[in-house]
Amino acid sequence: MPLERPVRLMSYGRRGGYSSGWQVAGVTAGFLSGVQRLGAAPSSGLARLLFPPICVGCRSIVAEPGTLCPACWPRLRFLEAPWCAVLGTPFAHEMGEGAVSPAAMADPPPFARARSAVAFGGVARDIVHNLKYRDRTDLAPWMAKWMARAGAELLADADLVVPVPLHRRRFFARRFNQSAELARHMSAQRGLVFAPEIVERVKRTRQQVGLERRAREDNMRGAFAVPKPMRERVKGSKVLVVDDVYTTGATVKAVASVLARAGAARVDVLTFARALRDFLPEEETPIYEGNDREEP
Repeated sequence: MPLERPVRLMSYGRRGGYSSGWQVAGVTAGFLSGVQRLGAAPSSGLARLLFPPICVGCRSIVAEPGTLCPACWPRLRFLEAPWCAVLGTPFAHEMGEGAVSPAAMADPPPFARARSAVAFGGVARDIVHNLKYRDRTDLAPWMAKWMARAGAELLADADLVVPVPLHRRRFFARRFNQSAELARHMSAQRGLVFAPEIVERVKRTRQQVGLERRAREDNMRGAFAVPKPMRERVKGSKVLVVDDVYTTGATVKAVASVLARAGAARVDVLTFARALRDFLPEEETPIYEGNDREEP
């Protein structure tokens, strides 16, 4: 069959000039169709050859997508029960069902339960930073799966899944909200309602690094609000707040407080990582509150 007549293509470039190229009508369409079919079947042999699965932690080649290589696996510490029924901090020994830590009793949080998938540090720290500062949004689906495993009981009760919002100026600078990416994938995986519009960040907060616990809480005071049109949706609902890192809890506590005032029946918190001193190696750099770190 004779080759179809080449067609001249003109496109407007980013810098204001026209660039041209040649394509063969029909041939290009067939190639693009093939690429689309390849993308629709990522488990095919050809797809795996062209795009081999890589380690979530270090990007070395692994056998299956969303897994860790032998070097990274020992450096990721998943959080498991037994843990505080409220804060989700792990206990060294079994304390009985519903046991609450002294920290939760001394300073009860405005949320009902908090859970995290991993301890912040090592590979977990790298994963969080890769998502947040290096635009590795491809990590979000796998992080969401680990979070869903740790927070299964929270997800089972949730009516709305609400990410911790970014201030609009920071959102435009970063181009995406990592907490929203985690919440969006988790909602899709579990068939839940993803509701990023429920809470707004109305105050741009200063950097949390170096602040003591009370200073962090003061910094977050008045930072969030539930818009009036959203209050009817919140009233009587069980809301799951999602963030990337739980450090002191100042951010999620501030979000939980405004949701409670808006009439939420219960607020739970689920994060990818939890900062725990017992799990943080001495060589780690200072930790920070997930959504509170100012851009340089």
